[in-house]
Amino acid sequence: IESVNIHDSIKIGSPDREKYIENYIETLENLGKCGINMVCYNFMPVFDWTRTDLAKMRADGSTVLAYDQSVVDAIDPQTFFNQTTSSSNGFAMPGWEPERLAHVKELFEAYKDVSEEKLFNNLVYFLKAIQPTCEKYGIKMAIHPDDPAWPVFNLPRIITSKEKILKLMKAVDAPFNGLTFCAGSFGTNPNNDLPGIIRALPGRIHFAHVRNLHHYAPGVFEEAAHLSSDGSFDLYEIVKALYDINFDGPIRPDHGRMIWGEVAMPGYGLYDRALGASYITGLWEAIEKNDKRK
Repeated sequence: IESVNIHDSIKIGSPDREKYIENYIETLENLGKCGINMVCYNFMPVFDWTRTDLAKMRADGSTVLAYDQSVVDAIDPQTFFNQTTSSSNGFAMPGWEPERLAHVKELFEAYKDVSEEKLFNNLVYFLKAIQPTCEKYGIKMAIHPDDPAWPVFNLPRIITSKEKILKLMKAVDAPFNGLTFCAGSFGTNPNNDLPGIIRALPGRIHFAHVRNLHHYAPGVFEEAAHLSSDGSFDLYEIVKALYDINFDGPIRPDHGRMIWGEVAMPGYGLYDRALGASYITGLWEAIEKNDKRK
């Protein structure tokens, strides 16, 4: 299931976090009883994935999600939230629920003393608290990396690189604790070696989001078609790395362009994601057929 959101009290480490952890455990129990064995989640403060343009026009006539750090630097969080939600084609976007973000200023105040170290420790505390329930029901927790992979509005980000995800895997060294490998999120930082991250985590990648971005400058990028030739990532090498570590979890094409006149939730158009799924499937088949080990 993608996603079961984590209450801000858990991330902040507020005195009432135990209540929300118990609620989360109850949700996990209900999911486990229904046979659901994987939960994708993130631990990003306040905002989920962040983009500054939800419909940037590309040369091919499609529109895509885009990010420009200079826009974030020149705006306050409340205005940014208002602009983002008003540009969503009337859809409630995942991670940007109005009922949760209606009081952005209060949320920022609550996070003012939360450092990167404290946020990480609160994540470890949460995972250890839910570990018995996850192991009882065979549920894998697959943390989604922060997007973009650096602090936004001075909020800490802790799942941004190979070193940081390995730190989490070591802190809670149990099979249930794993990663949603998201190429587009880790890839917001062009210094991240995407195949290298995959190869460093055999057995700990539970879920994969495969997509492409096009980088223009540090902190400036836009989402692209899945084809390697359309963006900055080599999708073949990403899929091959997943194949080489014997990844056997679900893969999805993640975000896509808005094409062919479709009006949908920004980033989640049906048509381009269907093209992406076909492309990823084709890459996997080609890699499998050329596997000299078989």
